[in-house]
Parts: sequence; C-alpha cells; structure tokens
Amino acid sequence: MTGITYMCKRYLQEVQTSEMYMTAQRTVKTGLVASAIVSSWTWAATLLTSTEVAYKYGVSGPIWYASGAVCQVLLFAVLAIELKRRAPNAHTFLEVVLARYGKSAHIVYLVFSFITNIIVTAMLLLGGSAVINYLTGMHTIAACFLLPLGVIIYTLFGGIKATFMSDYAHTVVIFIIILSFCFNIYCTSPRIGSISVMYDLLVEASARTPIVDNEQGSLITMRSVQGLIFGIINIVGNFGTVFVDNAYWQRAIAAHPQYAVKAYLIGGLSWFAIPFTLATSMGLAGRALNINLSPFAVSQGLVLPDVAVALLGQAGGFACLVLVFMAVTSAASAELIAVSSVVTYDVYRTYINPDATGSKVVRFSHICVVAFGILMGVLAVLLNLTGINLGYLYTLMGVLISSAVVPLALTLLWSKQSKLAAIASPIIGFCAAVSTWLAVTYRMYGTITIESTSQNMPLMAGNIVALCSPIFVSVALSLIQPDNFTFESTREIKQVDDSDQGAGINVEVVNTPEDEESMRKASNFAKISSLTLSICLYIIWPFSLFGSRYIFSKSFFTGWVVVSIIWTFMSLTAVGIYPIFESRHALATIAKEMWKDITGKRVSNLPRTTSDDVISEKNAVVFTEKKELSN
Repeated sequence: MTGITYMCKRYLQEVQTSEMYMTAQRTVKTGLVASAIVSSWTWAATLLTSTEVAYKYGVSGPIWYASGAVCQVLLFAVLAIELKRRAPNAHTFLEVVLARYGKSAHIVYLVFSFITNIIVTAMLLLGGSAVINYLTGMHTIAACFLLPLGVIIYTLFGGIKATFMSDYAHTVVIFIIILSFCFNIYCTSPRIGSISVMYDLLVEASARTPIVDNEQGSLITMRSVQGLIFGIINIVGNFGTVFVDNAYWQRAIAAHPQYAVKAYLIGGLSWFAIPFTLATSMGLAGRALNINLSPFAVSQGLVLPDVAVALLGQAGGFACLVLVFMAVTSAASAELIAVSSVVTYDVYRTYINPDATGSKVVRFSHICVVAFGILMGVLAVLLNLTGINLGYLYTLMGVLISSAVVPLALTLLWSKQSKLAAIASPIIGFCAAVSTWLAVTYRMYGTITIESTSQNMPLMAGNIVALCSPIFVSVALSLIQPDNFTFESTREIKQVDDSDQGAGINVEVVNTPEDEESMRKASNFAKISSLTLSICLYIIWPFSLFGSRYIFSKSFFTGWVVVSIIWTFMSLTAVGIYPIFESRHALATIAKEMWKDITGKRVSNLPRTTSDDVISEKNAVVFTEKKELSN
C-alpha cells in the first residue's frame, strides 16, 4: 500500500496535503467507497461471531447477524448525503456538533467517539490475536502488538487514500477465500461434498444435540428464540458502532456527493454476503462435522478456525489465518485514520492550536497514528488479562455507546433539537442503559460477574434502553424549548490552509442551487431505499420464517445456500470488479507512465495544485525545457 501511495504521487501528481491525507479531496467514486465500507464493517467479529452464532443457533444465526448489522450501513446513506448538504467542508462529525451546539456538547460526543473507537479496536485485536494464537501458537500478547504494526506503516504514509486502496485489496481477498470455503464444503470435501449431504448431517446433528429454544431443537429453522434475542442485541449495538464511529463519517466525507448514497447502499448490500454466506457454510459445517468446543472457546470465535482445519487441514488453517488477518488489518486502518482525524481536528485544532496549517496538521496526525497504534496493542493485552473476550465485548458495546445514536442523527436531520437535549439525552441514556443491564443481571442471576452480565436477557434489556431512551428525552426537551437551526454555521466550517505544503490554497466546497436540488433528491432516495431495504432484510425476511415455525426441507435449504453463494458473487462484482472499471483511466495513466519510466522516456511529473489540473506558468517553462532535452 505504501508503494501504491508512492505511485499515485509520482504518476498522478497527488500532493499529500492535510486535506488529501484526511479526506482524499472529497472526490472518491462509488466502487472504492463501497469496498472501503465493506472492509471497515468486516471486523474479526464479522467472521468469528457470525460463525459462532450459526454454530449455536443454526441457520437463524447468520441471518440475524447479517440483517442486524446491515441496516445501520444502509440507513447511514441518509446521514452521508445530509452531511454533504449541510457541512460540505467538515472533516469529522464532531466538527458539526461543535458548530451547532458549542464546546460542551462537543466534549460529550468526543467522549462517546473515543469509547466507540476503543471498543472497536479492542474487538479487532481480541478476535485476531485469539485466532493467531490458536492456529500458530504465537503468544497472544505478541499478536496484539504485531497486528497493528503493518497497518501503522501504510496509514502513516498514505492517509485515508491508502486505507481505501488497502480496503479494496483486502475485501477482494476475503470474498475469494469465502467462495473457496463454500465450494470445498458443497463440492469437493470428502466429509460433506454436497448441499444434500450437508442437510442430512444437520438433521442428524439436530437429533443428536437438540438446540435449546429452537423449533423441535432443529438447526435448520428460523424459529430460534435465542437467535432472535441475539438479533435484537445485534441491531441495537451496531447502530452505535456505525453512527458514533468517525470511520464511517470519513468515508462519507471522502466520497464525491454524486456517489455517496450509492456507495453506502451498494457497500451495505455487498457486506451482507460475508456473514450470511461464511457463517451459513462454516458455522453449520461445525455442527455437521460434530466438532465439539467448550462455551469459552466458542465465545472466543474459534469455531471458524476449527472447521477450516477439519475441512482442509493446514491449508484451511492458513486460509482462515489470512481471512482474519485481512479483516483485522483493514478495519484497524480505518480506525487508525478515524481516531487520528478526531484527535487532530477536534482536540488539536479546536483546543490547542486553532490556527494550525496543513504541515502541522499532517505532522500531528502522524503522531496520532503511531500513538493510537501502540495503544491498540496495550488495550488488547489488558482485556486479555482480565478474561474479557470478543463475544462479551461485541454484545456489550450497544449498552455503552448506543445512547448517542439518536441525538447525533437528529443533529443533521432535525433543526428543532436543542442544545440541552443534545447534551442530556446521551448521558441519561447511558446511565439508564448501564443501570438496566446490571439490575436485570442481579435480578435474574443474583450476582454480577463477567459470566452473569454476558447473558442474553440482561444485555438485550440494556441495549434496548440505550437506543430508545434518548428518543423520549431528546424529543421532550426539544419540544419544551425548540431550536430553530438553519445549518449556516455548519456550512461555514472551513478547510485547512495547505498553502505551506506547496499546494496552493484549497478551494472551499460551496453547494450551488443545482447541487442542493440534486442532493435533496438523493436524500429522498436514500431515505426511501434504505428504509425499504432495512424492513425487508430485518423484518419481513426473518420474522416471516420465525413466525411460521418452518423447519427447512432439503429443497428449501438448497435454495437458501444457492442464494447465499449467488449473493457473494454479485458482491464481489460490485466491490471487486466495478472499482477497477471506475478507475480504468487512472490505472491506464499509471501503466503508461511506468512503462515510460522503464524505457527511460518519461519526463518527470511536475507538481500541480490540488484545485486545478493546469500546470503553473513557472513549471510550464521547466516542463518545456525538460521535454526539449529528452527529445
């Protein structure tokens, strides 16, 4: 990725200013943003926890995981285009909070943002280090520090553009490995080899070890009470990790306004295939092959590596290792640049050095990347020592951060939300959620321990209170004393002066009336399409099967598996092939210039301003002289 960053600088004249480093000049197209969204949302938990719930609850697990985590990305398309409309020059969502409510609210959401980033990075490293330790024997502490190392290097030099390109590469590899697992299970494996045999083995496994709270104990039914409870926990918790994580706002900021909505819709639908297909195949294969794991090993996410080794031996273990490594490093790079931008713009430029120019911003962001990369490792080690694992942290995260979701969304969507409502609602929601979680735990189990607090019912209660209670608080307080915000102050957020980096003065994004009308239509489309897709994927599809108590027939199960594989191929096309098509002209330019470099016929590229493709008058003279010499 560092080499690609160098080629972009050498052959496409990209100047690594602060705006390029943090926002990619707000010009990234649909395919690359979509692949970045898929990669950012593909955590270790996406691979390990989805497979775990398939192993625990049967076919319902992958659907509840995938549908419960895709709705947030789809609905975020609305916030993405509204951000483009109402704060076109923002670098982080916290800048919007500051411009609308002032520093007191800014500090509240800054704390929630940091908690979110800490939880996400901890889950990445906890899951990744557990799998690496299990497959290779590497010490967990060593894995916690080695995983972020390569990510730090390419993020340090390339910024968000480097993370986008690494996201693309990692996403393609993840899809290829998932498809290889599927074809092995359903076509070539001597232990399974076909969908029909898989179905028969799952029927035998259901009879041998009935699943508690599943219809007739079956693995092949959507009627799973514990699966449903997990689905509720999942959808609530993941609202927090999308809406309060600056990584997703950064992708919206980096996207060109014309492509933002499409990118989030395509990215969300493409991501759905990863947990749906992988968990349906590998998680159920664990049951079909009668692989027995302790509850603690299951919660660590070790179903996937065990099944991979059982199917393919060392090759399966290696493929699983690559799969998890790709997921961890790509999502970690998104978190690194997200935290770096928050600390740089919302701490350094807000409270320490408001007049910092481009070179100082880039220098400070480099320091943040390295510092947080090291902190990631330290945090993962501490959590490992306390006995907190990936499964526990995944189901707990909504209790801790989802109270900020509603007031944050209303910051862009509702002009009436008052400053008091924006400050009070997440704090009250957090206190209510934690109190509910612990109270239900004590009432049901009589003690508060890691084991008792990790049970589904207390976590579901805490998650629901975290997401829903701020709705009532914010609306009530805002109706008592409503604001009448016009969003003028958010439109006045300025870009950083990059003139000290030899890039000229950045041109501020100003939306014309035509732009406003276009984005208004895009916003309406985003609201209708994202809501419709979310209802279909989370309500109509799983609940209709849940209510029917239907146990899959062999033909229905065959269709289910075939749909998952077709969905995966379509996703690979959308985020693997389409970005290449979109970037074909830039790729052709790089190839031509590289060939000229190899043959010695290339004239060195000259620096250009980031806002204009025309070579300056001074450089034009140098260019002419060099061309004459080369001839």
